[in-house]
Amino acid sequence: MKILFLADNFPPETNAAATRVYERALYWVRWGHQVTVITSAPNFPQGTIHAGYRNDWYAVEEKDGIRIVRVKTFITANRGTLLRTLDFLSFMFTAGAAGLVQSRPDVVVATSPQFFAAVAGWLIGFCRRIPFVFELGDIWPASIIGVGVMRRNVGLAVMEWLELFLYRRSACVVALTNAFKANLSERGIDPDKIAVVRNGVDLSRYAPRLRDEDLAAEWGLSGRFVIGYVGTHGMAHNLMNVVEAADLLRHRPDICFLMVGDGAERAMVKAEADRRNLRNLVMIGPQPKSRMPSIWSVCDVALVHLKDSPVFAEVIPSKIFEAMGMGKPLLGVMPKGEAQEIIEREEAGLWVPAGDPEKLAEAAARLKDEHDLLARLAERSHAAAPFYSRRTQAWQMLQALEIAAAGWGAHAGRRLEMPT
Repeated sequence: MKILFLADNFPPETNAAATRVYERALYWVRWGHQVTVITSAPNFPQGTIHAGYRNDWYAVEEKDGIRIVRVKTFITANRGTLLRTLDFLSFMFTAGAAGLVQSRPDVVVATSPQFFAAVAGWLIGFCRRIPFVFELGDIWPASIIGVGVMRRNVGLAVMEWLELFLYRRSACVVALTNAFKANLSERGIDPDKIAVVRNGVDLSRYAPRLRDEDLAAEWGLSGRFVIGYVGTHGMAHNLMNVVEAADLLRHRPDICFLMVGDGAERAMVKAEADRRNLRNLVMIGPQPKSRMPSIWSVCDVALVHLKDSPVFAEVIPSKIFEAMGMGKPLLGVMPKGEAQEIIEREEAGLWVPAGDPEKLAEAAARLKDEHDLLARLAERSHAAAPFYSRRTQAWQMLQALEIAAAGWGAHAGRRLEMPT
C-alpha cells in the first residue's frame, strides 16, 4: 500500500506526534509498504530551524526507507496564538499543494495536532479521489479553550463546524483514546468508523538500563532521588504546580525534580524557580530523541503532569509508555480520566489530583521513603509495557488504513495477520 502522511512535526523534532508518526512508519516500511511524509523544516518548539536544514519551498530526503517531503512554512516559536496560527495555516497551504503532486497514494492521512494539517489532508483526498483518514491526537479547538488561550467566540464556532465537517468526510477517524471516540460519538460522528489506536513505546529502544552516572553528575543529580518530567513545558501542563511542590520539599535535599524540554511556559517556570532559589529543581533544555533512554535512566520516577481541566482528562501522554518501557514507576498528576485509569489499573504508579502541590509533594516523599512500594510499582510498570508496544500500535493503525483504502463499509470486519 502507498501511504501519504501529513504531519507538521517529524524527526529530528522530538515531540510526541513526530515520534509517533516516525516510529510507526518504520514498521510499515519494514512490512513492505511505501510511505511518504509531508512535513515542515524541523523547528519545534523554539521556532529555530535545526542545523543542516533550510526552510525551502520543496525539499525531498529519505530516512530509514521513509520518503520525506519538507515544505516551506511560516516559522515561529511554540508560544502565542496569532503567529502560531499563521504557522499552522501556512503548512495547510504548502502541504496541501505538495500532496497534489505526489505519486498517487492509496490513502492520505493527516495527524493532529495541529488541526489545519487535517484540512490539507481532506483537500488532497477530495481532489485526488482517495480516502482520507483523520488521526485525532487532540480534540481541537476544545483544547485551546482548555488551556485558556481563547474564549468561545464566533471564530471558534466556525472552527468547531469545520472540525465536525472533517470527521464526517473522513473515511475513518483514528482516535488516540477511547475518550476521544466517546467525545466524537456524542457529537454525532458514526462510532463504527472511529478506530481507537493508543500511543505506544518502541521497546527496542526503551528498556531498563543502569543509571547513566556521567549524565547524573553533569546535571548535579548524583546521589539524589530524581522525579523526572521529560517533554513539552506548555500551557496544557501547568508546571508551576511542580515549582510549588519543590518549594514544599526544600527541606528534603535528597529529593530532586528534573524538568527536561522546552515550551511556551518554560521561561516563566524557570524564572519562578530561580526567584525562589530552588536547589531541588533542575531544568535542562530540549535534548535529542536519541538521548531519551539515558535521560530516563537518571530518573527514579517518571512524572506525568497535566492541567486541571476536563479537556485533559481525555489525554494519554506518550511519556507514560516510554516510562513503562524503561521500568520506571509513574507519578501521574492529572484530572481523573483515561491516563489515570491506565496508571491505576496497571498498578504502575501513584495518581494525585491535578493542581494540588501538597499532594504532589506528599507522593514524591512517599515514593522516596517506601522502598518496597517503589520496587513494586517499577516491576508492574515494566510488565505493562508490552501491551502498549509501538509495533502493536503500528499494526492496528495499518489495519485501519487498509480498511479505509479498500472501502470502510464493505470491509469493516476485515482483520489481517501481523508480520513477524
